[in-house]
Amino acid sequence: MNFVIRVKRAAGPGAPAFWQEFAYEGDESESVAAALRELNARAPLTDLNGREAPPIRWECGCACGKCGACAMRVNGLPMLACKAFLGSLGRTVTLEPLSKFPLVADLGVDRGAIFAQLKKIHLWLSGKAVMHEKTHELRFQSARCLMCGCCLEICPNFRAGGDFAGALAAVGAYRIFNQESDAAHRAEAAKQYVRRYYSGCGTSLACRDICPAGIPVDELISRSNAAAVWRRRS
Repeated sequence: MNFVIRVKRAAGPGAPAFWQEFAYEGDESESVAAALRELNARAPLTDLNGREAPPIRWECGCACGKCGACAMRVNGLPMLACKAFLGSLGRTVTLEPLSKFPLVADLGVDRGAIFAQLKKIHLWLSGKAVMHEKTHELRFQSARCLMCGCCLEICPNFRAGGDFAGALAAVGAYRIFNQESDAAHRAEAAKQYVRRYYSGCGTSLACRDICPAGIPVDELISRSNAAAVWRRRS
């Protein structure tokens, strides 16, 4: 089947953005990631007008939905390129970089803001981890977060460099609140959580619907809120 891959391109931060279209012949079961790899394997790569183009810059790690590196906007929605299949996207597939993060080039962005926010909320263990068998499943679900940034891209309140950390931080906070044995560190993390997540969340829950890993985002947010605001360990 013939597809048109339409890519928003820019050589780097501050460089002018432009659209470039490429012809791609493939099966409906193939992913956007597979199409991008095939396009970049062409020598030379040419667009629909026959003009030679440099390889498309994008990120890819595992190519099986486990690392989150290939997050981008596909037909306007944030998703993983390796889990976006051509048959569900139409004959013209539009690819853009995530808009909430600084551009590196083409479809690649700098998601360092994610990790900066996690540090600000003190999301690490200071004391010995306390394990509760009844919360094992929820800790596992929390650990499945890919840190891909899709939930932040769709969130109306998040912007890189702002104070609001977004659902990604709330999902990760659950494990710290549930396992931390250092009471002072847990209290400080809770204080920062209230400031950088709880006080800024508008509860649109767009994050729940967009998560490519299918994490129960709303339940983990509720549990983290209970631990940070009402100091319940659950």
